[in-house]
Amino acid sequence: MIQGKKKEELTMETILSKISEFSIYSYYMPTKDWELNKVTHSPFCKDKTPSFLIGNKYGHLTHIAFNDTDKRGDCFSFVKQLFNLGNLHEVLEKIDADFGLGIKGIIRDYKAIIAEYKQPEVTKRNTLIQVSARPFTKEELAYWNMYHQDIADLRENNIYSIKTLYFNKQKFPLKDTELRFAYFYDGFWKIYRPFANKKNKWMPNNVPITAMDGKKDIMGCDVAFINKSKKDHMVIKKLFPCSCAVQNEGIACFSPENVDYIKNNSKTQILSFDSDITGVKNSQQITELFGFGYCNVLKKYIIDGIKDWADLDKVYGLKTVEDILKQKKVI
Repeated sequence: MIQGKKKEELTMETILSKISEFSIYSYYMPTKDWELNKVTHSPFCKDKTPSFLIGNKYGHLTHIAFNDTDKRGDCFSFVKQLFNLGNLHEVLEKIDADFGLGIKGIIRDYKAIIAEYKQPEVTKRNTLIQVSARPFTKEELAYWNMYHQDIADLRENNIYSIKTLYFNKQKFPLKDTELRFAYFYDGFWKIYRPFANKKNKWMPNNVPITAMDGKKDIMGCDVAFINKSKKDHMVIKKLFPCSCAVQNEGIACFSPENVDYIKNNSKTQILSFDSDITGVKNSQQITELFGFGYCNVLKKYIIDGIKDWADLDKVYGLKTVEDILKQKKVI
């Protein structure tokens, strides 16, 4: 019996069996200096401030244009949006033809094409964190008291002292003498060891980057004050009730859902990141994209090593924080 080449169906799965999502993004991106998980200039418009991100979530590549959130999705959506194609079949035909995959069209040496693009190491997130809590120690309560937080504040903000910690079902080593706290977010944990080195201070952590603190506190408010950390949020909340916080100073925290929630629940939005160079740069990028206002700790305190509200409170007290918020007409 004479057997020919097995007929292949033109599907997303067939295409991805030959080339990667990364190769598709790389081939069609007009600029070649973009990096995974870093904001770059949009291929959809001329943007003064970089407003486009290709990132991986649990090993799957997706994109979003922060200045036009209709432009979002996977690599196939990207091709469809970039070339204004009518449907998925047109997208698959274009990729097949452009790469020369030979599924329906002409076959070329597509391996030579994709060899131009160094494939990134994309690891899937596989993090199970289990926490056994204990009563707060005197030292732990004294630490939070420096930021004017008591045990009631810790409970309200889902902060726990750790007795035993398991990471992927293996006991995680903790020193009995170190301060160690667990932040709980709806089934996820973020471990905080304030005096560990920078690399380990926030490890382990499986909290989604888009998780927010204080969402209920900004419902229906006039002004939403957006902090970059739970601790800053807790300090500001002592003086201004409409306080919330994202996970860090990165733009990835501001998903379309988060931005919509913040804007739909407030008339004015004020972003507050650190007052150092990195914090100011990130805040400028985000405020330009979303039309937020901006308020930070005064730069004169940087000489004292202070760049956020929590440390300003610890060193100079809540009255100083209050005076700045009044000066900035937040309260």
